[in-house]
Amino acid sequence: MEEHINKSGIDVSPELQGHVAVTSIDRIYNWSRRSSIWPMMFGLACCAIEMICTAASRYDFSRFGMEVMRPSPRQADVMLVSGTVTKKMVPQIVRLYNQMAEPKYVIAMGSCASGGGPFKEGYNVVSGIDRFVPVDIYIPGCPPTPQALLNGLIALQKVIDRESISKTRWYKKGAVEPIPVPVLGPDLMDPRKYALIMEQSNKPENETPVDSNAEA
Repeated sequence: MEEHINKSGIDVSPELQGHVAVTSIDRIYNWSRRSSIWPMMFGLACCAIEMICTAASRYDFSRFGMEVMRPSPRQADVMLVSGTVTKKMVPQIVRLYNQMAEPKYVIAMGSCASGGGPFKEGYNVVSGIDRFVPVDIYIPGCPPTPQALLNGLIALQKVIDRESISKTRWYKKGAVEPIPVPVLGPDLMDPRKYALIMEQSNKPENETPVDSNAEA
């Protein structure tokens, strides 16, 4: 914790440096949060195997205070989207995200979660989970290595270090509105666009223009 104290420009005499620390509420608060991140325990595809490997003994992300992977979204504050995101899974991912308590973060692990990956043009895969939930950290790779995931988790810690209690969204007045859960029909439909979907669905098809130069 030494790197988070005595950075406010106030000099502490040498005889008191081992007994007195001068810091801010933000630094103490962020230090405690960055050192106790609880990821939600679920995986989607091959990236999840790399995530499991990162939690095992060789890499062991418990060194960063992240070893408590929770099976319930109400006890987690980081969503690791690890793997291919199909349209069938998007409503479940958004629902789980809404059930997580603030403050919460999202890590898109791998090229599939970040932008669709090799399946981007597929009919059943979305081109990135950031189309549906806000993403804080992107980790490239197909799949990314455990070292890459560790680097992404450290990058998230740096994001938390820069936050201020007075400016974060979960301390502002008013409730944080949940993200509407998409509905899987012929395609994914956003409930906020139902009026537009109905308007386009009831719109008559354009008549084929008659070519005046065509032969009778």
